[in-house]
Amino acid sequence: MKKRQRRYLDTEEDDDPLGGMANLFDVAMVFAVALLVALVFSFNIPEMLDDQSTVTLVKNPGTPDMEIIVKDQNKITVLNMTDQVSGGQGTKMGTAYRLESGQVIYVPDNETNI
Repeated sequence: MKKRQRRYLDTEEDDDPLGGMANLFDVAMVFAVALLVALVFSFNIPEMLDDQSTVTLVKNPGTPDMEIIVKDQNKITVLNMTDQVSGGQGTKMGTAYRLESGQVIYVPDNETNI
């Protein structure tokens, strides 16, 4: 009967029951990093990571809380849309038309103002 007990204790079943949790943590960390990389590339903004590029992003376009984010090489500027930034006096210079193909064409009102 003693041989039977020893055989039972020598099996791999007496390992640490929480040993598999370390592997789950590693898998979760790899998954989280993969999601972050996919997020950066899905928004097509790897230029934000390049210190020599110039990028302009518009968050919430057309809403009162619209923000313009300008990255000029190493300097990042956030512009909140207020009357001082987006408003002012001016004159109409022409009309812009968007074609079915998505192309935008600008037609000036008169050629002398250009």
